[in-house]
Amino acid sequence: MTTQEIQLAERVRQIKPSPTLAVNAKAKALKASGADVLNFSVGEPDFDTPPHVCEAGKAAIDEGFHRYTAVPGILELREAVCARFKEDKGWTYEPDQIQVACGGKHGLYNMAQALFGPGDEVLIPTPYWVSYPPIVELAGATPVLVPLDEAKDFDLEVGILEKYITPNTRCIILNSPSNPTGSIFSQATLEAIGKAALQNGWVIITDDIYDTIVYEEGTLPHILDVDKRLVDQTLVLNGVSKSFAMTGWRIGYTAGPKHIIAAMNKIQSQSTSNPSSVAQKAALAAVSGPQDFPVTMKEAFIPRREYIVGALRSIPGVTCVNPKGAFYVFPNLSSYFGRTAGDKKITNSVELADYLLDEALLATVPGAAFGADAFIRFSFATSMDVLEEGMKRLREALAKLS
Repeated sequence: MTTQEIQLAERVRQIKPSPTLAVNAKAKALKASGADVLNFSVGEPDFDTPPHVCEAGKAAIDEGFHRYTAVPGILELREAVCARFKEDKGWTYEPDQIQVACGGKHGLYNMAQALFGPGDEVLIPTPYWVSYPPIVELAGATPVLVPLDEAKDFDLEVGILEKYITPNTRCIILNSPSNPTGSIFSQATLEAIGKAALQNGWVIITDDIYDTIVYEEGTLPHILDVDKRLVDQTLVLNGVSKSFAMTGWRIGYTAGPKHIIAAMNKIQSQSTSNPSSVAQKAALAAVSGPQDFPVTMKEAFIPRREYIVGALRSIPGVTCVNPKGAFYVFPNLSSYFGRTAGDKKITNSVELADYLLDEALLATVPGAAFGADAFIRFSFATSMDVLEEGMKRLREALAKLS
């Protein structure tokens, strides 16, 4: 007797698992087998969470802070987020305009579920962070990919954007500094987006998770500084994962109009309820405490960025935009497509990434995961020794292709 396979929901058959996590899992499996894998694939700082943040988490455990909290997060943390926005950005929010979620990705999921449905279109500048399109699709809406040009440092061209706007456009997602490119949208670009959003009533989602890791002098351009009216239709996504090396603590937060945050809280109340109580106390220490750690971390990234960009640009046929923020480089390696490794031809970024892992034990993420097949993403959130050895292996592996 055979058992009939249970059918899965159509939505899950359309969604692919995160390629970054898949590559990282394969690299870890190789490493566990004894292989000397250099992992450039994972998007997290190579720093430990600051001691005062860890101590706050330990204290929460010792003090018995183990139970459910309010769905949108503890009041103290939401107040601290408001205070941080005011001090750092000059923006004014109230606690009921803040939702704390189980990481930034969860916050984005809550937004999409609260805002989008069938027939809605969401503009996504491309290359994009891998989870934007699937999260939009899970809400029943349609991601509309707007291409960015490497030759223009991946800034968004308004003339290109206009070609993708339709009567069904509901939202645009901004990520600046960007994962995977490290690019920053210019003031002129944001002004054009803000004007279009006001004219058409779009929601703007701005993913600011890398806003403490910026290498440019001066103030980081931001959509909320374009026109004060935009605060009524903008959702700001941020968190402590990148700025305080707290990726595993899973705390992100969203600021936005009260009625949207209230709708997101309804979604969260029927899915996860509150984020981890202990992690919230740790995040409170991060947000309200000393802010020197993000600066120290960024300063450590500066020489690494300079080295890896120079090393990549020195490889024949490789181009690489100098990232203005975050801790990624996104070199164009498409000149190696069409070449062969033994009897196998390399035709795309997935095959090239597989080749680099097998031949050079380099774990990277293919650009196809970000909607840009000509590229491969490298994280430079690792030591200079690893960077130097990795670039040596990369050069040698590419030279072997014929």
